[in-house]
Amino acid sequence: MNIGFIGLGLMGRPMALHLSRAGHKLHLWARRPAALEPFKDVDAHAHVSAAEVAKHADIVFTMVADAPDVREVTLGENGIASGARRGLVVVDMSTINPNAAREIGAALAAKGIDFIDAPVSGGEVGAINAALTIMAGGKPEVFERVKPLFEKLGKSVTLIGGIGAGQVAKACNQILTGVGVLAVAEAFNFAAKNGVDVAKVREALLGGFAYSRILENHGQRMLDRNFKPGFKAWMHQKDLRIVMEEAHRLGLMLPAAAATAQLFNAIVGSGMGDEDSVSALKFLEQISSGRK
Repeated sequence: MNIGFIGLGLMGRPMALHLSRAGHKLHLWARRPAALEPFKDVDAHAHVSAAEVAKHADIVFTMVADAPDVREVTLGENGIASGARRGLVVVDMSTINPNAAREIGAALAAKGIDFIDAPVSGGEVGAINAALTIMAGGKPEVFERVKPLFEKLGKSVTLIGGIGAGQVAKACNQILTGVGVLAVAEAFNFAAKNGVDVAKVREALLGGFAYSRILENHGQRMLDRNFKPGFKAWMHQKDLRIVMEEAHRLGLMLPAAAATAQLFNAIVGSGMGDEDSVSALKFLEQISSGRK
Protein backbone atom coordinates (compact mmCIF):
# COMPACT_ATOMS: atom_id res chain seq x y z
CA MET A 1 0.00 0.00 0.00
CA ASN A 2 0.91 3.66 -0.24
CA ILE A 3 1.20 4.79 3.36
CA GLY A 4 1.53 8.39 4.48
CA PHE A 5 3.29 9.14 7.75
CA ILE A 6 3.56 12.53 9.45
CA GLY A 7 5.33 12.88 12.78
CA LEU A 8 8.72 11.18 12.59
CA GLY A 9 9.94 11.76 16.13
CA LEU A 10 10.87 9.44 18.99
CA MET A 11 7.87 7.17 18.37
CA GLY A 12 6.86 7.87 14.79
CA ARG A 13 10.24 7.16 13.23
CA PRO A 14 10.48 3.46 14.24
CA MET A 15 6.78 2.96 13.55
CA ALA A 16 7.11 4.25 9.98
CA LEU A 17 10.19 2.09 9.44
CA HIS A 18 8.24 -1.01 10.51
CA LEU A 19 5.63 -0.26 7.84
CA SER A 20 8.38 0.15 5.26
CA ARG A 21 9.95 -3.18 6.23
CA ALA A 22 6.52 -4.78 5.77
CA GLY A 23 6.70 -3.83 2.11
CA HIS A 24 4.67 -0.61 2.01
CA LYS A 25 5.78 2.50 0.13
CA LEU A 26 6.04 5.50 2.46
CA HIS A 27 5.03 9.07 1.68
CA LEU A 28 6.47 11.44 4.27
CA TRP A 29 6.36 15.04 5.33
CA ALA A 30 8.29 16.58 8.20
CA ARG A 31 8.91 20.11 9.44
CA ARG A 32 12.57 19.27 10.09
CA PRO A 33 14.62 17.82 7.19
CA ALA A 34 16.75 15.90 9.72
CA ALA A 35 13.70 13.78 10.59
CA LEU A 36 13.79 12.32 7.07
CA GLU A 37 17.41 11.11 7.26
CA PRO A 38 16.60 7.58 8.58
CA PHE A 39 14.43 6.99 5.49
CA LYS A 40 16.97 7.69 2.75
CA ASP A 41 17.68 3.97 2.24
CA VAL A 42 14.06 2.72 2.24
CA ASP A 43 11.18 2.95 -0.26
CA ALA A 44 10.03 6.40 0.81
CA HIS A 45 9.27 9.69 -0.88
CA ALA A 46 9.46 13.02 0.95
CA HIS A 47 6.78 15.57 0.03
CA VAL A 48 6.58 19.34 0.47
CA SER A 49 3.35 19.30 2.51
CA ALA A 50 0.84 17.10 4.30
CA ALA A 51 -1.56 17.76 1.40
CA GLU A 52 0.92 16.22 -1.04
CA VAL A 53 1.28 13.17 1.21
CA ALA A 54 -2.51 12.73 1.15
CA LYS A 55 -2.61 12.90 -2.68
CA HIS A 56 -0.39 9.82 -2.91
CA ALA A 57 -1.54 7.74 0.08
CA ASP A 58 -4.31 5.23 0.79
CA ILE A 59 -3.89 5.67 4.55
CA VAL A 60 -2.12 8.49 6.39
CA PHE A 61 -0.75 8.06 9.91
CA THR A 62 -0.07 11.04 12.16
CA MET A 63 2.01 10.91 15.34
CA VAL A 64 2.41 14.44 16.66
CA ALA A 65 2.48 16.21 20.02
CA ASP A 66 -1.05 17.41 20.81
CA ALA A 67 -4.49 18.31 19.45
CA PRO A 68 -3.46 21.65 17.86
CA ASP A 69 -0.77 19.81 15.88
CA VAL A 70 -3.26 17.16 14.74
CA ARG A 71 -5.71 19.87 13.63
CA GLU A 72 -2.95 21.69 11.76
CA VAL A 73 -1.70 18.67 9.80
CA THR A 74 -5.20 17.37 9.05
CA LEU A 75 -7.38 20.46 8.58
CA GLY A 76 -4.95 23.39 8.33
CA GLU A 77 -3.60 25.14 5.26
CA ASN A 78 -1.88 22.52 3.07
CA GLY A 79 -3.12 19.88 5.49
CA ILE A 80 -4.19 16.34 4.71
CA ALA A 81 -7.81 17.28 3.98
CA SER A 82 -6.81 19.74 1.26
CA GLY A 83 -5.05 17.01 -0.72
CA ALA A 84 -7.12 13.94 0.10
CA ARG A 85 -9.20 11.82 -2.21
CA ARG A 86 -12.57 10.59 -0.97
CA GLY A 87 -12.13 7.34 0.94
CA LEU A 88 -8.78 8.25 2.44
CA VAL A 89 -8.26 6.98 5.99
CA VAL A 90 -6.46 9.18 8.51
CA VAL A 91 -5.12 7.35 11.57
CA ASP A 92 -4.01 9.61 14.39
CA MET A 93 -1.76 7.80 16.87
CA SER A 94 -1.04 10.90 18.95
CA THR A 95 -2.42 11.29 22.47
CA ILE A 96 -5.01 14.08 22.46
CA ASN A 97 -8.24 15.07 24.19
CA PRO A 98 -11.12 12.69 23.32
CA ASN A 99 -13.40 15.59 22.37
CA ALA A 100 -10.72 16.98 20.07
CA ALA A 101 -10.52 13.57 18.36
CA ARG A 102 -14.30 13.57 17.87
CA GLU A 103 -14.26 17.10 16.43
CA ILE A 104 -11.42 16.29 14.03
CA GLY A 105 -13.15 13.07 12.99
CA ALA A 106 -16.40 14.93 12.26
CA ALA A 107 -14.61 17.62 10.24
CA LEU A 108 -12.81 14.98 8.16
CA ALA A 109 -16.00 12.95 7.67
CA ALA A 110 -17.64 16.05 6.17
CA LYS A 111 -14.92 15.93 3.50
CA GLY A 112 -15.36 12.21 2.82
CA ILE A 113 -12.34 11.14 4.88
CA ASP A 114 -12.49 8.33 7.43
CA PHE A 115 -10.76 8.82 10.77
CA ILE A 116 -9.46 6.54 13.50
CA ASP A 117 -7.93 7.70 16.76
CA ALA A 118 -5.38 5.10 17.83
CA PRO A 119 -3.13 6.26 20.67
CA VAL A 120 -0.49 3.85 21.90
CA SER A 121 1.24 2.71 25.05
CA GLY A 122 4.72 1.26 25.24
CA GLY A 123 7.03 4.22 24.74
CA GLU A 124 10.06 4.34 22.50
CA VAL A 125 11.05 0.76 23.36
CA GLY A 126 7.62 -0.51 22.35
CA ALA A 127 7.78 1.45 19.10
CA ILE A 128 11.25 0.11 18.25
CA ASN A 129 10.25 -3.49 19.03
CA ALA A 130 6.82 -3.28 17.34
CA ALA A 131 5.34 -4.17 20.73
CA LEU A 132 2.98 -1.25 21.27
CA THR A 133 -0.46 -1.49 22.83
CA ILE A 134 -2.84 0.19 20.39
CA MET A 135 -6.23 1.52 21.57
CA ALA A 136 -8.48 2.48 18.65
CA GLY A 137 -11.69 4.39 18.15
CA GLY A 138 -13.64 4.49 14.89
CA LYS A 139 -15.94 2.58 12.58
CA PRO A 140 -15.43 -1.21 12.76
CA GLU A 141 -15.12 -1.56 8.97
CA VAL A 142 -12.45 1.16 8.82
CA PHE A 143 -10.62 -0.40 11.76
CA GLU A 144 -10.56 -3.77 9.96
CA ARG A 145 -9.00 -2.10 6.93
CA VAL A 146 -6.20 -0.63 9.06
CA LYS A 147 -5.77 -3.55 11.49
CA PRO A 148 -3.13 -5.42 9.40
CA LEU A 149 -0.98 -2.29 9.59
CA PHE A 150 -1.56 -1.94 13.32
CA GLU A 151 -0.37 -5.52 13.73
CA LYS A 152 3.00 -4.50 12.24
CA LEU A 153 3.33 -1.91 15.01
CA GLY A 154 1.94 -3.52 18.15
CA LYS A 155 1.37 -6.72 20.06
CA SER A 156 -2.06 -5.70 21.38
CA VAL A 157 -4.62 -4.04 19.11
CA THR A 158 -8.12 -3.30 20.44
CA LEU A 159 -11.07 -1.43 18.96
CA ILE A 160 -12.55 0.29 22.01
CA GLY A 161 -15.56 1.98 20.39
CA GLY A 162 -16.41 5.00 18.26
CA ILE A 163 -14.14 7.92 17.48
CA GLY A 164 -12.63 9.27 20.71
CA ALA A 165 -12.90 5.96 22.55
CA GLY A 166 -9.24 5.18 21.89
CA GLN A 167 -8.27 8.45 23.54
CA VAL A 168 -10.45 7.66 26.56
CA ALA A 169 -8.65 4.32 26.96
CA LYS A 170 -5.28 6.07 26.64
CA ALA A 171 -6.28 8.59 29.32
CA CYS A 172 -7.13 5.66 31.62
CA ASN A 173 -3.73 4.16 30.81
CA GLN A 174 -1.99 7.40 31.72
CA ILE A 175 -3.84 7.62 35.05
CA LEU A 176 -2.67 4.13 35.96
CA THR A 177 0.90 4.51 34.73
CA GLY A 178 1.35 8.03 36.12
CA VAL A 179 0.02 7.15 39.56
CA GLY A 180 2.08 3.95 39.43
CA VAL A 181 5.32 5.79 38.69
CA LEU A 182 4.64 8.21 41.54
CA ALA A 183 3.83 5.32 43.93
CA VAL A 184 7.05 3.46 43.09
CA ALA A 185 9.12 6.65 43.38
CA GLU A 186 7.57 7.44 46.78
CA ALA A 187 8.17 3.90 48.04
CA PHE A 188 11.80 3.87 46.88
CA ASN A 189 12.51 7.28 48.40
CA PHE A 190 10.85 6.19 51.65
CA ALA A 191 12.99 3.03 51.79
CA ALA A 192 16.21 4.93 51.03
CA LYS A 193 15.54 7.56 53.69
CA ASN A 194 15.10 4.72 56.19
CA GLY A 195 18.55 3.44 55.30
CA VAL A 196 17.53 0.10 53.79
CA ASP A 197 18.52 -1.52 50.50
CA VAL A 198 16.01 -0.30 47.92
CA ALA A 199 16.84 -3.18 45.55
CA LYS A 200 15.99 -5.70 48.28
CA VAL A 201 12.74 -3.88 49.01
CA ARG A 202 11.80 -4.03 45.35
CA GLU A 203 12.71 -7.74 45.22
CA ALA A 204 10.41 -8.45 48.15
CA LEU A 205 7.53 -6.37 46.77
CA LEU A 206 7.70 -8.08 43.39
CA GLY A 207 6.77 -11.32 45.14
CA GLY A 208 3.57 -10.00 46.70
CA PHE A 209 0.36 -8.10 45.98
CA ALA A 210 2.37 -4.93 45.35
CA TYR A 211 3.71 -6.42 42.11
CA SER A 212 3.11 -4.35 39.01
CA ARG A 213 4.72 -3.88 35.61
CA ILE A 214 5.57 -0.37 36.74
CA LEU A 215 7.44 -1.73 39.78
CA GLU A 216 9.18 -4.32 37.61
CA ASN A 217 10.18 -2.19 34.62
CA HIS A 218 10.19 1.41 35.80
CA GLY A 219 11.43 0.34 39.21
CA GLN A 220 14.49 -1.24 37.62
CA ARG A 221 15.14 1.95 35.66
CA MET A 222 15.00 3.90 38.91
CA LEU A 223 17.49 1.51 40.55
CA ASP A 224 19.77 1.86 37.52
CA ARG A 225 19.43 5.66 37.64
CA ASN A 226 18.45 5.43 33.98
CA PHE A 227 16.64 8.68 33.29
CA LYS A 228 17.26 8.59 29.53
CA PRO A 229 13.90 9.33 27.94
CA GLY A 230 11.77 6.51 26.67
CA PHE A 231 8.71 8.56 27.58
CA LYS A 232 9.56 12.12 28.52
CA ALA A 233 8.20 13.70 31.69
CA TRP A 234 6.67 16.61 29.74
CA MET A 235 4.68 14.09 27.69
CA HIS A 236 3.21 12.56 30.83
CA GLN A 237 2.47 16.08 32.09
CA LYS A 238 0.59 16.79 28.86
CA ASP A 239 -1.34 13.52 29.03
CA LEU A 240 -2.40 14.13 32.63
CA ARG A 241 -3.48 17.65 31.67
CA ILE A 242 -5.85 15.96 29.19
CA VAL A 243 -7.11 13.70 31.99
CA MET A 244 -7.78 16.65 34.30
CA GLU A 245 -9.48 18.66 31.53
CA GLU A 246 -11.87 15.77 31.00
CA ALA A 247 -12.37 15.39 34.75
CA HIS A 248 -13.39 19.06 34.98
CA ARG A 249 -15.70 18.72 31.98
CA LEU A 250 -17.40 15.66 33.47
CA GLY A 251 -17.39 16.87 37.09
CA LEU A 252 -15.28 13.93 38.22
CA MET A 253 -13.11 13.71 41.31
CA LEU A 254 -9.75 12.10 40.43
CA PRO A 255 -7.63 12.72 43.54
CA ALA A 256 -4.71 10.40 42.74
CA ALA A 257 -4.51 11.61 39.13
CA ALA A 258 -4.67 15.24 40.31
CA ALA A 259 -1.77 14.75 42.72
CA THR A 260 0.25 13.00 40.04
CA ALA A 261 -0.48 15.78 37.55
CA GLN A 262 0.90 18.28 40.07
CA LEU A 263 4.03 16.16 40.48
CA PHE A 264 4.69 16.20 36.74
CA ASN A 265 4.03 19.94 36.64
CA ALA A 266 6.75 20.32 39.27
CA ILE A 267 9.15 17.96 37.47
CA VAL A 268 8.82 19.92 34.24
CA GLY A 269 9.05 23.22 36.13
CA SER A 270 12.29 22.07 37.74
CA GLY A 271 13.92 21.55 34.33
CA MET A 272 13.58 17.75 34.09
CA GLY A 273 10.89 17.73 31.42
CA ASP A 274 13.10 16.09 28.79
CA GLU A 275 14.09 13.26 31.11
CA ASP A 276 12.09 10.04 31.43
CA SER A 277 9.03 10.06 33.66
CA VAL A 278 10.98 7.88 36.14
CA SER A 279 12.83 11.09 37.03
CA ALA A 280 9.97 11.40 39.53
CA LEU A 281 12.30 9.56 41.92
CA LYS A 282 15.13 12.04 41.40
CA PHE A 283 12.74 14.93 41.91
CA LEU A 284 11.40 13.49 45.20
CA GLU A 285 14.95 12.86 46.37
CA GLN A 286 15.89 16.46 45.71
CA ILE A 287 12.81 17.81 47.48
CA SER A 288 13.37 15.61 50.54
CA SER A 289 17.03 16.65 50.74
CA GLY A 290 16.14 20.33 50.52
CA ARG A 291 17.68 20.87 47.07
CA LYS A 292 15.85 22.45 44.14
